Amino acid sequence: MNIYVGNLPYDISEDDLRQAFEAFGQVESVKIIMDRYSGRSKGFGFVEMMTDEEAKAAISGMDGKEFSGRALKVDEARPRSDSGRGGGQRSW
Repeated sequence: MNIYVGNLPYDISEDDLRQAFEAFGQVESVKIIMDRYSGRSKGFGFVEMMTDEEAKAAISGMDGKEFSGRALKVDEARPRSDSGRGGGQRSW
């Protein structure tokens, strides 16, 4: 299951985030979203856990938890909505 993690400290590394979530089970992947122009963190990312049970435990255990002075917002990731933005082709 993929987990959304928001309100991340801007100086957190993917390794730091992985270690925090490994307390709840096996972490399959971690991705902090970076601004393509500045190269800085956008303050959110995604953690993928191996099982739904581990992911649900991580969500309940990490949501609202203070991490480097910031209260994390942790929830199940939702599929990206089709907002018309992005790198798709345009048909005029």
